[in-house]
Amino acid sequence: MTSYPGLRPVRGDPRAVHAALTHWWDAPDGPVVVRTSGSTAAPKDVMISRPALAASAEATQTRLGGPGQWLLDLPATFVAGLQVLVRSLVAETTPVVAAEHGSFAAAVAALGGGRCYTALVPTQLHRLAVAGELELLRRFEAVLVGGAAVRPDLLNLCTDAQVPVVRTYGLTETCGGCVYDGYPLDGIEVRIGATGRIELAGPVLFDGYAGDPALTAQTLRDGWLLTGDLGTLAGDGRLAVLGRVDDVVISGGVNVSLPAVTATLLGLPEVVDAVAVGIDDPEWGSRVVACVVVPPGRPVPSLATVRRACAQTLPRTWAPRDVVRLEELPLRPGGKVDRAALAALAAARIAGRGGGA
Repeated sequence: MTSYPGLRPVRGDPRAVHAALTHWWDAPDGPVVVRTSGSTAAPKDVMISRPALAASAEATQTRLGGPGQWLLDLPATFVAGLQVLVRSLVAETTPVVAAEHGSFAAAVAALGGGRCYTALVPTQLHRLAVAGELELLRRFEAVLVGGAAVRPDLLNLCTDAQVPVVRTYGLTETCGGCVYDGYPLDGIEVRIGATGRIELAGPVLFDGYAGDPALTAQTLRDGWLLTGDLGTLAGDGRLAVLGRVDDVVISGGVNVSLPAVTATLLGLPEVVDAVAVGIDDPEWGSRVVACVVVPPGRPVPSLATVRRACAQTLPRTWAPRDVVRLEELPLRPGGKVDRAALAALAAARIAGRGGGA
């Protein structure tokens, strides 16, 4: 497994990764290795075969209505960006790399005249909205958005701007998104385990974790991937992702769903972005903290306001016990919120009591 060192793990700029991937695609000598972002745990080296990557790309192409040109505006070293390159290979089109152009608008202008697609994370979508550039996304037949939940107000802005957003769910271990707008791609099976965890099966599953057979055995069981996410399935087979297993903390003996609290925070009119985190607390076990991003010059919602808003739709015992104002949320290289860094920052702000809300 030494023919394509740039693919084990995947590294380099997009064109270097694309070149290595193209050679490997024609003569694969084993799986590529994609390192996870480590947004919720230590990074893992995920081994993915050519058949799995191809199955994922072909299922995406089928769901979206046919081949097209892709615009890459994500790191090619993570699975979402790598899959943009894989889909380009399957479609036999040349991807446009946004970093090679002076702006996102210039990158869009560099696309050809046929069908085209792109993939973004919610943070990128938010920044385009703030810049008043959502209309640029009308050029695409579909804009895949994954890696985190998309705020309802942001989705409404996209609807108003006639942006064809497709929300995706998946993991590095599934070659990226394998559930689109709640419904699995062709060939993918979804079920909810006894503990409420989402379990996935199908031809897109990874081969295992490099150098860690024990973790592989814990995660892959009888052809099913046991994810770290909680979910429910509707009668028509639509999946709703409720959050990660470790997004539930115990505060004062009560299980608190941090994604549910986050959703409430995002509904506050003053808040443009927010995440609820749990930090260690000698009294409560885990102390729920509202980390909010508020534009300069606008008031930070008080703790009483935050707790009152949460109590309207959630158990009052879930309400945050602190509010921390941030200029922006810390992100991992792939665009996901760095939850470990955010929790550490919140704990430091509260301990200092001079840098909070």
